[in-house]
Amino acid sequence: MTPLSTGDPESIGGYTLLGRLGTGGMGVVYLGVSASGRQVAVKLVHAPYALEEEFRTRFRQEIAAARRVSGAFTAPVVDADPDAERPWMATLYVPGLNLAEVVEQDGPLSRRELRALGLGLTEALRDIHRAGLVHRDLKPGNVLMTGDGPRVIDFGISRASDNQRLTTTGRMIGTPPFMSPEQLASPRDVTPASDVFSLGSLLVFAAVGTGPFDADSPYITGYQVVFGTPDLDGVPEALLGIVERCLDKDPAARPDLTDVHRMLQALPESDATAAPKTGRSAQPRRRPTSRSAATTSTGAATGTDKRRRARLLLTGLGAALAVTGLGIGVGVFGSDPDGTPASRTAVSDATATARTASLPAGWRPWQKELRYDVKGIPLDYDSPGCVAKASALFCGGTGFTAARIDAASGRTLWRTGTRPQGVQPIGVRDGLVYMYEEPDDRTRRLVALDVGNGHRRWQRDISPSEDAVLYDGGLLTLSPDDSSFVAYGSSGKELWRAASLDEYCTPSAPGGVPYALCSKATEPGQAPVELMRLGPGSLTETATLPKKALALGAVGGQPLFLAPQTAKDVYDAGYERPYNALLRVASETGQVRRIPLAHPLTGAATLVDGVVYFVRSDGSVTAVSADSGRQLWQRVTDVESLSAPAVSAAYKRVYFSNRFGRLLALDSRTGAEVWRTSALDDPGDKTQAYPPRILLVKDAIMAMAGDTAFSRSPDGPT
Repeated sequence: MTPLSTGDPESIGGYTLLGRLGTGGMGVVYLGVSASGRQVAVKLVHAPYALEEEFRTRFRQEIAAARRVSGAFTAPVVDADPDAERPWMATLYVPGLNLAEVVEQDGPLSRRELRALGLGLTEALRDIHRAGLVHRDLKPGNVLMTGDGPRVIDFGISRASDNQRLTTTGRMIGTPPFMSPEQLASPRDVTPASDVFSLGSLLVFAAVGTGPFDADSPYITGYQVVFGTPDLDGVPEALLGIVERCLDKDPAARPDLTDVHRMLQALPESDATAAPKTGRSAQPRRRPTSRSAATTSTGAATGTDKRRRARLLLTGLGAALAVTGLGIGVGVFGSDPDGTPASRTAVSDATATARTASLPAGWRPWQKELRYDVKGIPLDYDSPGCVAKASALFCGGTGFTAARIDAASGRTLWRTGTRPQGVQPIGVRDGLVYMYEEPDDRTRRLVALDVGNGHRRWQRDISPSEDAVLYDGGLLTLSPDDSSFVAYGSSGKELWRAASLDEYCTPSAPGGVPYALCSKATEPGQAPVELMRLGPGSLTETATLPKKALALGAVGGQPLFLAPQTAKDVYDAGYERPYNALLRVASETGQVRRIPLAHPLTGAATLVDGVVYFVRSDGSVTAVSADSGRQLWQRVTDVESLSAPAVSAAYKRVYFSNRFGRLLALDSRTGAEVWRTSALDDPGDKTQAYPPRILLVKDAIMAMAGDTAFSRSPDGPT
């Protein structure tokens, strides 16, 4: 505990504060004492979270659920006020070191201690699950060791903060060495079986001193969790069978907590037992220092395995190379309508005249759940969205791969596919909508569907990990074995192919021109980026960009990138990399022109109509000229979790949505707020897993919150 610092309150909710116990992503934790002398741990939410009504709603729900948890091995919630100016909650204070500190100080636990730890954790998890919660972050730091058994902390409550951070930053939240495979693949679709997997990893840590999937890099650790064989060297033989069952990759194959408790009870209570099965002492193991070390236990990884890892584990982590031509100008699919100058007046332009919106014929506001029941455990890309053609929308959602939606009414005209789900279609062209299909874990296909009826026109097998992108002459893919770039025409005919390099490469199409983005490192973002021009039988080096350069698109036919201020690896939740310059590549000469920014900027960057919009997790938006790097405007909003922008040249508006369905309109010339809407009453249960989206169909605004699609007028709320 450290003393209170300047700015810390002296009391919260009637509890006198004695000092700081720590600071986390959600807030500050204080040691408090009640008038009767009872000590509590008081968690005070950070001020930015307190400003968002959706966070308060989630926080209130989690507190209500956590109050239902009671048991000998948990630290119960004793008081809370989610409606305070800064929400807070108090749990019973449990003095003692956490499991990580105990193992670091005293080494691995004895067999008797392991048995007691396992039984206590199993009972704690049963209490948590009975209250309708999944812990999601069972790790050594969340297990306090006391004289009468372990205490599990942060059950359920941390979920409110994690949901916020995940959807506002787009980064995976959790502790990779103790996460389950399904939590890495689909963080918000976990069941109590996920906690059983984490329990297995935690018991290995307690027995040996390191986790079964530890590695130097979170990327390698995550890959090991999803695909690797756990390192169980040094685990006592009596415990080995239990942790092996808990660490099954298939959630359905793991034992339930009652079975785990029974198996642990059967373990000898004495330390006088046989040596570990391997014959090695239970000393902390060395972590793998390279990819080869990390994959030794599972055999040589194939090229396809390595590339599949990039898609499964780097999605949402800000991987510099995972940028395709379809990511350029997200949400701008509608044609510019004819009509008079922009409608609703901006704060800075009160004299603008009203205009009549150009809307799809018969349009009216609508809301629709893009959700259908499917059997089994689906493959979820966690990134649904829509693309538009005329007055038709082609969307992905829960339980299906693609559907045609009438943009005027929200009516479903057809839908198809179940694997994958939660994925935005690749694009629409020449009467075809392009989508993915994964009939099994080793096959990924590009499928062309008739826009009129959804019937399959043709299909081609492609790389299991790298996305297909539309370019001006066709569709660019990587071959299934990642050895070649392959271009297809609208008939499905192969137009040409070019040999790839023996390194990480991904297709891209800035400005509609086929390129490859390659990196000589074994992990994306770990080496300079090579921009390679693609053509029939040729892969031509065009320019070299710095490590972790971010592809934005093209301006005037020239590829545009962001240069990072620092290329260091940072794995902290909520970290946003600063960028200090634009890099513009002359296609013919390969010359790279550096355009400095006035000051480093952070946030998700999107290029639309010659402007780069930086959208931060706190709701601030900065517009920068892609030609000069000059800052055009900056606006601090209190609407967090914003989508990428959709820009209307006719209305001179920049539109955003957020994860709960709130819409925000800014003046594209000044950044002044024009209007905003309230959040949707019931956007469904996927708002935590799926990023918000917004696009324009003519002037009509169409957005997605979770797997709920809705359409609103460009004139804002009436």
